[in-house]
Amino acid sequence: MDLTGIYKVFGLTGKCAGCTVLKNGNINKTYKVDFEENGKNVSYIIQSINTYVFRNPEYIMSNIRGVTAHIASKLPPEKRERGVLHFLDSRDGKNYFVDGDGSFWRAYVFVPDSVTYDTFDDPALLESAGAAFGRFQLQLSDYDASTLFEIIPGFHDTKKRYEKLTETIERDPAGRVSSVGPEIEFLKKYRGMAETLVNMLEKGELPLRVTHNDTKGNNILFDKNTKNTLAVIDLDTVMPGLVAYDYGDAIRFGANRSDEDEPDTSKTGLDMVKFEAFTKGFVEMIRDTATKAELETLSLGAITMTLELAVRFLDDYLDGDKYFKLNYPEHNLVRTRCQIALAADMISKKDQMDEIIARYAGN
Repeated sequence: MDLTGIYKVFGLTGKCAGCTVLKNGNINKTYKVDFEENGKNVSYIIQSINTYVFRNPEYIMSNIRGVTAHIASKLPPEKRERGVLHFLDSRDGKNYFVDGDGSFWRAYVFVPDSVTYDTFDDPALLESAGAAFGRFQLQLSDYDASTLFEIIPGFHDTKKRYEKLTETIERDPAGRVSSVGPEIEFLKKYRGMAETLVNMLEKGELPLRVTHNDTKGNNILFDKNTKNTLAVIDLDTVMPGLVAYDYGDAIRFGANRSDEDEPDTSKTGLDMVKFEAFTKGFVEMIRDTATKAELETLSLGAITMTLELAVRFLDDYLDGDKYFKLNYPEHNLVRTRCQIALAADMISKKDQMDEIIARYAGN
């Protein structure tokens, strides 16, 4: 089915004034379409979901329907238009459509006068990003996370990630184990630390929450004029998890002094200015709804997410580079070493991290 047919399925009956292919995503095919409706210009995002990556896209859309409706209910009327994504229902009442070729489509209203940022060198902007993801947690703090589908089973099950790495080391399918002894030893040394959050969840010491699971800064919409945050986007990986996962991955990605594949690990480490900026925004949002244990394990979340990614990169390297895309032959090994360097720096700064978190938590 062509896009014209998709427009009709989702009730878009105005005059189409233009269509642009958006290439800022790596998974789904995305189009921005502009319509003239009743004398007004309105834009929409039309997406074809990659069903190879997301095997059960109807689960994604079920999660999205529940979560966006809940967020909308928490917003004052004047902020509902731009404060949450609004997905369109197809003619059969579902918020998606499967065409005759089996392609899976969805559509939502493009948020006017919005912009995203790929870099956050300005601490004030990073604080706003922290507040946006913290607000996401706050708005969904009373949502029953157990009712959500698990889009990627075991995504942050660090114990299973370590078990898989151990199996790959034993098999040594690519004959590379002998060349990565220091990396294996480091990850083994901190395995207990990395598995703490999963153990606490299993014991009921941490509550299950709605988590975004892709807390990069470019998944936040900002007002292009005021730079105020509007909404958190890219909700495909919303599922049950821990607050520490979202916070920790944002710190791992946003407060690293280098790119996550920097070959010179002396350039890698935790930027404490960026760490504090994001933490201030995030913690001040969640401190009244988060449990004591959640606040006390935020720094561990950052360390855990970094160790977990190092495990995944090393596992893929030892398995012959089957999962992550590479730019050169030893890319996964470089990524592993970079994440290890970042984790080591975080571990050495954990007391400082905890002190900053406690300050903004009001402790």
